[in-house]
Amino acid sequence: MLKIRRAIPILIVFLACGRIVQAQYATTKLASEPTIFAPGVISTGEYEVCPTFSPDGKTFYFVKSTPDANFWTILFSRFQNGKWNAPQVAPFSGQYSDADEFITRDGQQMFFISRRPVSGDISPNASGKLDIWVMDKTVSGDWGEPRNLGRPVNSDANEYYPTVAANGTLYFGSRRKGGKGGADIYRSRLVNGKYQEPENLGDAINTEFDEFEPYIAPDESFMIFMAGGGRLDSLGGYDFYISYNRHGQWTKAKNLGEPINSSADEFSAKITPDGKYFFWASARSLIDKPKGKKWTIDELSNAYHDPGNGLGDIYYIDVSALRINLSD
Repeated sequence: MLKIRRAIPILIVFLACGRIVQAQYATTKLASEPTIFAPGVISTGEYEVCPTFSPDGKTFYFVKSTPDANFWTILFSRFQNGKWNAPQVAPFSGQYSDADEFITRDGQQMFFISRRPVSGDISPNASGKLDIWVMDKTVSGDWGEPRNLGRPVNSDANEYYPTVAANGTLYFGSRRKGGKGGADIYRSRLVNGKYQEPENLGDAINTEFDEFEPYIAPDESFMIFMAGGGRLDSLGGYDFYISYNRHGQWTKAKNLGEPINSSADEFSAKITPDGKYFFWASARSLIDKPKGKKWTIDELSNAYHDPGNGLGDIYYIDVSALRINLSD
């Protein structure tokens, strides 16, 4: 059960345009256990991560990666006639490595990371550095031209997974100098339309290991992020952790545990715009256990190419499984 005394504020957090968003997820069933999202359409047995819904829940963006995770492309699918249609490459993606897309709650901006060239260069950055980019929604409803956020948000190192709070504050991961070690999570406040010098979120969040891919609640009351497997409470691989903002201070991050985390890598935490579901990507395998019988070559081939093969699939679960506790 959801351990929340402040139930009404949780709903208010996920208001958009003065109403609770009624999203479409092609299901009316409760998801009390990790459930593969749109198998065969979105989750296909290839490497899919980074789930992102438009505010109305009718457009779904995600990333399809090469198996070695060295090249990424942002795709999208629309919910039409009661189902998700075949994904297409997003108009702004497909040429360079693009990933970690995030749409603001008003639907007017999309942030993402990319290795695309900056300032008229004719080739991608030779070092493969990842920067944060942003696009504005045009009058026609399309996305405008991507623009690099520049400094102080982007640095000489890699930046990852931009997420924006309702007040415009940008949270992201970075390997910039001066951190606690590995990748750390930072935030940059938006003041008079300009991003301020990023702040490291400190010891309650960041360690000597990798911390990145932060999902920030719209009101900044809590954050879910991905952390490397070196932590003592890790279940293996990259796990999700949660920290609460108590009177301006972050609480010591706590492992979300099973069934959200597994012995495999977990990626790309998101809560849907209506606040009902937790979406993420996982490299957990459904076929890596002894079988009840000897498999045929056809059974092996099907299983190795289907969702749940351990390469990377998109999952969802009822948000109550997170056991979010906003009480002091």
